[in-house]
Amino acid sequence: MNGTTADTLLAVVRVTHAELHRQSTPAAVEITLDSRLEGDLGFDSLARVELLLRIERAFGVALPEATLQHAETLRDLLAAVAAAPARAAPAGAMAAVVTQIAAAAGDAATPTTAATLLEVLDWHVQAHGERTQIVLLTEGDGEERLDYTHLRAGAAAVAAGLCASGLQPRQTVAIMLPTSLEYFFAYFGVLLAGGIPVPIYPPARPAQIEEHVRRHTGILENAEASILVTVPQAMTVARLLEAGVPGLRRVVTVAGLTQGVARAAPPRPARGDDIAFIQYTSGSTGNPKGVVLTHANLLANIRAIGTAIRVQPDDVFVSWLPLYHDMGLISAWLVSLYFGKPLVVMSPLAFLARPERWLWAIHRYRGTLSAAPNFAFELCLKRLAEAPPEGLDLSSLRLLACGAEPVNPDTLARFAARLAASGLRPDALAPVYGLAEATVGLLVPPLGRRPRVDRIDRDRFVKTREARPAAPGDGHALAFVSCGRPLPGHQVRIVDETGLELGERVEGRLEFKGPSATAGYHRNPEQTRRLFHGDWLDSGDRAYSVEGEVFVTGRVKDIIIRAGRNIYPHELELAVGELAGVRKGCVAVFGSLDPAAGTERLVVLAETHATDPAQRLALQADIARLALEVLGEAADEVVLASPHTVLKTSSGKVRRSACRACYEAGLIGTRPPAAGWQIARLALAAATARARRGRVLAAELAHAIRVGLLFALIAPLTWLVTAALPRPSWAWAVGRLAARVFLRLCGTPVSVAGVANLPPPGQVHVLVANHASYVDGIVLAAALPRHVSFVAKRELAGQFIPRVYLRRLGVEFVERFDVKKGAADADRLAAAVASGRSLAVFPEGTFTRIPGLRPFHLGAFAAAARARVPVVPVAIRGSRGWLRADQWFPRRSRLEVFIGTPIPPSEDAVDEFSAAVRLRDAARAEILQRCGEPAVVSDT
Repeated sequence: MNGTTADTLLAVVRVTHAELHRQSTPAAVEITLDSRLEGDLGFDSLARVELLLRIERAFGVALPEATLQHAETLRDLLAAVAAAPARAAPAGAMAAVVTQIAAAAGDAATPTTAATLLEVLDWHVQAHGERTQIVLLTEGDGEERLDYTHLRAGAAAVAAGLCASGLQPRQTVAIMLPTSLEYFFAYFGVLLAGGIPVPIYPPARPAQIEEHVRRHTGILENAEASILVTVPQAMTVARLLEAGVPGLRRVVTVAGLTQGVARAAPPRPARGDDIAFIQYTSGSTGNPKGVVLTHANLLANIRAIGTAIRVQPDDVFVSWLPLYHDMGLISAWLVSLYFGKPLVVMSPLAFLARPERWLWAIHRYRGTLSAAPNFAFELCLKRLAEAPPEGLDLSSLRLLACGAEPVNPDTLARFAARLAASGLRPDALAPVYGLAEATVGLLVPPLGRRPRVDRIDRDRFVKTREARPAAPGDGHALAFVSCGRPLPGHQVRIVDETGLELGERVEGRLEFKGPSATAGYHRNPEQTRRLFHGDWLDSGDRAYSVEGEVFVTGRVKDIIIRAGRNIYPHELELAVGELAGVRKGCVAVFGSLDPAAGTERLVVLAETHATDPAQRLALQADIARLALEVLGEAADEVVLASPHTVLKTSSGKVRRSACRACYEAGLIGTRPPAAGWQIARLALAAATARARRGRVLAAELAHAIRVGLLFALIAPLTWLVTAALPRPSWAWAVGRLAARVFLRLCGTPVSVAGVANLPPPGQVHVLVANHASYVDGIVLAAALPRHVSFVAKRELAGQFIPRVYLRRLGVEFVERFDVKKGAADADRLAAAVASGRSLAVFPEGTFTRIPGLRPFHLGAFAAAARARVPVVPVAIRGSRGWLRADQWFPRRSRLEVFIGTPIPPSEDAVDEFSAAVRLRDAARAEILQRCGEPAVVSDT
């Protein structure tokens, strides 16, 4: 090794170090070949990535990916440079060579009858065992391919080794492996042996061994892991874990398991309700939360994801996501495996070292699907030049999901703009939402649409939780991005502190349920109890809905309530991270309870390399100013800390609760206590906030009581008067008056638009409206100026009170369940229309609590087509939020009715059926535009 190489390396390091510490005094730091990257020079993960990129450019080499993880000193880097090959052109630059690995067009068969993942794998082995399932990208442009047959064989060998090692059915096996073919063998090998996989992440760097062991000891103890599968390089850590976890009997490697095994052990039978793996969520190690997921959970989520993203025969998923995380394990690998699509996968270290490898892999393999957290998009933007790499083609991407952490709308917009020249379509970007407790996926936006961003009035939102659109040009508005609608078969709701469901544009706790929801946490009954609210599971996030789409606003535990305002830390963390002198991504904003004042103090914890007192004071002032600008609230305390103070999860998320605990324990350093006047001000603000929340709850309760009392007073009186009236038109007039008086006294008047569109008196028509609530009949009665005959379900005819009232109104009863009787009722409706009676019909037939316009039944439209009369579409908006299905607690909501233009029967329809279908489709399209809810494709 000559001196010139060492000098060049030191020069690159000194320049990078000076830029990294530009607000301190880098000249005072002696940089030698024995300087430690982290301990002496303060190079964290992202700084190491930048340094390695500069070294590669300076020497024209391609450093091994392991350099990022294992190099501890500059001498290690020097040795890596000496051994590194010359850097070749990017693989994607060979635009003429496109690797085809997708399935043949038209091959869309899937293992729909499989009840377990093992059955899924066996199905593919039988159907096309030779097909490539995994393409593992290795150093440089290398790759290793794995088909279904060899995946099954490798898993069987691991299973045999585990059985020989004494693994018993339903015992847990921890998998601490990097991204490799061995990982795939190990996962299915544990399942074949009858065990339960527990993925955990491997150690990052030697300097983090203590933290790694401390966190994983708690996880392995909770999981009761009996065997740990790892790589030889991690044996030191594995032995430390073995010593600290009493039940951990053996530490093995995949190679050790498969050597010397005489024959594969027969697979142990599995059922759909058996545990397929335990996913430990990020967070505190004191009380680990292992999400228990069965084969049935996984397959339900995978199938629902496939339906939502409309899996295509030529789909190829390209991923760098870690396999110990549910997004990489399930969304990338198991979804690809189930649908028989190839997965192109690289190590997360390869992505961090050179983010462009992800994009070039999409180019080279014509990737159609991919996913990443928000930080990955930011990292690509930082590493890419102003123009994207020449020759990069991302036009094959049809879905690029952004999830696993808060989605920044600005990040997606900049990413789309930067890579538009490379063929990336803006409508390919899709903000999604999921959580381990729902297996992985929960919300997906409609395909082929640009991200939907909602700009809302900040002051109203933080004070009242109402997400009202901001005025045009409002530079202080909050922006949230839609994560879409629930996966098929799954439901979400947004509730207040009392557990009652909220209406649109009101923020509350997001809860969910569905076939992929976990049954609870492994050996943690207390956390499981907190997870469930009846049949619903608490996501731990806050959100609001608009037109059936969900906008996630932040974690419940992270939101700071201060002076009656909700403060969302993520927004301020992003802004502070952009300040010069602050380490980007190393900012934590949290609330800390002030016992004296009884409210939360707003604390900003930011990492910096600055050591000069004047520079630190200036930086604190900049952060305080920024907090006031962004939030409209001053920070109570700005704490500047040295690098690596802000605690993070394995996936890079800021652990705000852990940072708060350190702060409150005095482990970071605090400022002097607040002055007396500040305590008094905060105490007053806290009291005001409590009073405001109490007033809101009291007002909601008072409203519900008032509605109930008014109904109890008006309904019997209306029934008695109506029962004595001989003519339906008179009964209608009484009912309409009662409905208008009832709604007005409830404080919920109905806004009606389009009354002039109603046919003139005497002209027969069929009026059809969407059905979202128990009160829709009352709303229509209040809105319509003239009598129409309602159509109601036959079950009501069997109940005395409804039957008497409805018959006086001239209601027609129809059968919903008996096909033969229903057909006869349809003929009767047609005869009623032909005889000159106008009908009012809810063609959905019923309603549920889930937002959405359900499919329309044809009966009313067939009657209109047969009688040659027009159909009048009517859209009711707001009634579902006023009173949902299965609830008797009315909420305040604005009620609106839109009466559309009459739709005449088609003159060119070949028969009455075709005419009825056309009327149905035209009416549904008109109502869909006005009702403010999404279309529900299936009525099942």
